[in-house]
Amino acid sequence: MNIRFDLRQVRAFLAVASTLHFKQAAETLCITQPALSRLIKGLEESIGAELFTRTTRQVELTMAGRLFMEECQQAIIHLERATHLAQQAATGDIGHLTIAYNDFSINGVLPSILDVFKEKHPDISVDLVYMPSHTQHRALLDHEIDVGFLIGPLNMAGIQTYRAALERIVVILPRRHHLSDRPHLSIGDLKDEKFILGTESGWHEFRQYIFKICMKAGYTPQVVQEASTSSGIFGLVAANMGVSLYSDCIKRFQREDIAVVPLNHGDYSVETIAAWSQSYTTPSFRLFRELLENSLGSEA
Repeated sequence: MNIRFDLRQVRAFLAVASTLHFKQAAETLCITQPALSRLIKGLEESIGAELFTRTTRQVELTMAGRLFMEECQQAIIHLERATHLAQQAATGDIGHLTIAYNDFSINGVLPSILDVFKEKHPDISVDLVYMPSHTQHRALLDHEIDVGFLIGPLNMAGIQTYRAALERIVVILPRRHHLSDRPHLSIGDLKDEKFILGTESGWHEFRQYIFKICMKAGYTPQVVQEASTSSGIFGLVAANMGVSLYSDCIKRFQREDIAVVPLNHGDYSVETIAAWSQSYTTPSFRLFRELLENSLGSEA
C-alpha cells in the first residue's frame, strides 16, 4: 500500500476530530488555521475520501472520517509505544541477558544480585544457564554468554572479573557422625574419612582445590561417591555415605539431616567471581555491569 500522507497530517486530523473546531485545533497544534486546513485537505486528497463535512456553523466527521479516526488513534498508540521501546533499547532498558552460573553462585550471591537487577530493569529478559566453571571460560571467549558466575581467580586475556563473594570452606557430615558435634575441624581430622565430591565434569576446579588442601595435610582424599549437583552431594552425606567440603553458603539452606562444621588452622575459602568479555558488550549488559560494580565494588 502506497501511503502518501505523513504523521503530521494524521496528528492534525486527530486534533480537529477531537474538537470538531478548526480554530481550537490550530491553537492546540500551534499553527495557523489556514495551515491546518491545508494539512487536512492534503490528507483527504491522499486518502481519496472526505473526512469532514464543513459549514459556516459546524464541523462534523463523515462516516469515512469516523472510521479513519478510530484506526488512527490505535496507530498513534502503537507508534508511541514503538518509540518508547526503541528509546529503552538504546539505553539498555529492554533487551536480553544470558548469565551462566555454577552451584556456589546460585546457592550464594547470585539470587540477590538478580533480584535487584530485575527490580531496576524489569523489561530486560534474563536467561540463566547452568555451566561448570571451566566450561564458562570458553563460553566467555566465544560470546555465548554475557556474564558468568564461576570459581576464581581467573586470568584470561580479554576477560574482566569482579569478586562476587569470598566464602569460607566448611565440612558437611551426617548428623550422626562422631565429628558432627565438634565446634571446628581441621583438614587433618578428615584423613580417615570417605569423601563425597562433585563430579570431575562439573566440579573440576573445586575438586582440584580439595585435593590440594588434603594433600598439603598429608593424605589423598578417598572419594567413594560423586554427585553432579549440590543437592546430590548433600543427599549422599545425609545417607551416611561419607563427608564433604563445601562453601559456607550452605548455611542459607541447611538441612536437619546434615551437620556443618567450620574449618580452622588455615585460610580455606572459595571465591566466586563475575566474569565477562571486554570485547562483547550490549546496552543491557552495561546496565548489569553497572549494578555489579556498584554492589560488588572491587575488581578481582
